[in-house]
Amino acid sequence: MDLELKDKRALVTGSTRGLGHATALLLAREGCKVAINGRDENKVKAAAGKITSETHASVQAYGYAGDVSDASTAQELIKSVLDSLGGLDILITNAGGPAAGSFETFDEATWQKAVDTSFMSHVRLIRAALPHLRNSSAPSVLTMASYTVKQPLPNLVLSNSVRAATVALTKSLALELGKDGIRFNSILPGWTLTERVQELMAFRAKNNGTTVEEETAR
Repeated sequence: MDLELKDKRALVTGSTRGLGHATALLLAREGCKVAINGRDENKVKAAAGKITSETHASVQAYGYAGDVSDASTAQELIKSVLDSLGGLDILITNAGGPAAGSFETFDEATWQKAVDTSFMSHVRLIRAALPHLRNSSAPSVLTMASYTVKQPLPNLVLSNSVRAATVALTKSLALELGKDGIRFNSILPGWTLTERVQELMAFRAKNNGTTVEEETAR
């Protein structure tokens, strides 16, 4: 099936590993010009090289290091992407999940970090990209959240709370900007055996006195 993505220009943040990386790789295989992002420059370079290699160099992936939880990153990242890709058609906003734990274990600073990482990163990236998406013939924004926005999971109070705000933001922007031809959707992944999920399984095993294998099977 031709998804008509050839030569579309896409930015996927939080894409050096896990679902973000898999998404960027799939877009590249469909012929998209892809920019990826992560906090660690060496990991970003390695991930971009892997995408270029796995698509047999038919598509060059561009990598940009930067922490999307930092207020200054969005504008700088979008500018760099525009310089390389010449424009932007697809923005996929993704970031690592907040820490696991119960409500009483988190202080104010940890809550603020979760808000910056899993909510404000979406706000800032969309705001920075919006003028350039308006110049696209097929603009689309996808925000990565989690199926826990429908049914919260124990010991994920930060993620449960903050990701729900991201989905509400996305629905609001679909209503507000849909008339301009910009599509907004949220992706709500279920359990997928990524590095993030392996970390959560280790946390559960430690809390429950079980093994990672037992928690994964459960």
